[in-house]
Amino acid sequence: MSNNTSSETHHMSYGTYIMVWLGLVALTAITVSVAGLNFGSITLTVALLIATAKTFLVMNYFMHVKFEHTVFKIFIAVCIITFIIMITLTFFDLSFR
Repeated sequence: MSNNTSSETHHMSYGTYIMVWLGLVALTAITVSVAGLNFGSITLTVALLIATAKTFLVMNYFMHVKFEHTVFKIFIAVCIITFIIMITLTFFDLSFR
């Protein structure tokens, strides 16, 4: 019995990986720089936004989610939305204690 499932492999060049890595290093340097400055309450927000950008870079290029089927991307989006809702509800509960 033969299984006729076709799996496509996507090969990216080393240059792409190096550029993404350099982007991650640059974003890490920006995060460290922002943490050293006194922006008040916006410091945490900026650090989380940079971390979100780094997460999407890692997911798309190193975990190859960029080349997955749409259903798989929807499952990931549902997990992320559920996580955001849980964190939001947790902070909402903590703010009224």
